[in-house]
Amino acid sequence: MALLETLVVVLGVAFVAALAVVAKTRLFPVGEDEEPREDVAEYIAMMVSVLYAVVLGLCLVSVWETRSAAADHVREEASALHQMYLLADALPDDRRQPVREAARTYADHVVDVEWPVMAARRPLDPRGWRLLEQLRQAGEVSDSAKVPQQIAAQEVLAQLGYIDDARRGREAAAQERLSPVLWTGLIIGGALTLAFMFLFGISRSTTHVVMVMGLSGFIAFTVLLIHQLNSPFGDTLGATPDAFTRYFG
Repeated sequence: MALLETLVVVLGVAFVAALAVVAKTRLFPVGEDEEPREDVAEYIAMMVSVLYAVVLGLCLVSVWETRSAAADHVREEASALHQMYLLADALPDDRRQPVREAARTYADHVVDVEWPVMAARRPLDPRGWRLLEQLRQAGEVSDSAKVPQQIAAQEVLAQLGYIDDARRGREAAAQERLSPVLWTGLIIGGALTLAFMFLFGISRSTTHVVMVMGLSGFIAFTVLLIHQLNSPFGDTLGATPDAFTRYFG
C-alpha cells in the first residue's frame, strides 16, 4: 500500500469517527441531571489503553522480527552465492564457467520467479532446489585436480551449505503469518478503545471530536503498519531482492 493510500485510509477512518461522535452527541445528548462519570471514564479508558498497548506491542514485535529474519536470510543466501561465483576462479578450467552460469541462473530464478510468488504468499515450486543441485554438480571436481583446486571445491560446497540453510529460512519466512489470536485481540481491542471514547464522552464536544479523530487515525495507521509488515516479502515494507541484483544484476 502506497503512502498516499495509507494517508487516505487513516484520514477516512478519523473522519468517520468524527461523524460518529457528532451523531452520537446530537442523537443521544447527555441530560442535565445525568452524572458525568468522568472518573469512571478515565479509569476504564486507562485500563483498556494499557491492555491494547500490550497487544499492539506483541503484534509489532512479531511481524518486525519475521520481516527482519527474512531480510537476513536473503542477504546470507545472496552473499554465499556470490562467494561461490568468485571461488569459481580457483576451480579447474572446465568447471569455472558452469559454476558461474549455474549461480547466475539460480539468482535470476530467485528474483524473477520466486520473489513474486513469495510476495503473493504462495508456496515455492521445487525448481529452485533442482537449480541448487545443478550448482552443486557444477562445482564438483575430479580426484585428479590439483590440491588448491580441490580445496576451492570444498569451499564451494561449504558455501552451498550456507545457501541451503538460508533458502530454507527464506521459504519459512515467506509463509509466516501473524497469529489469528493476535489479530483478534488487535481488532477487538481497537474497537473497545474507540467504543469507550463514545460511551464516556467529554463535556466539550469539539475536544471530544479531536480526541476521537486522533485516536482512531492512529489505531488505523498502526493496524495498516502491522498488516504491511505481516508480508515479509511484500511490495511496501517487505524484504527486497537487492542483495541478489547487486551481485548478479
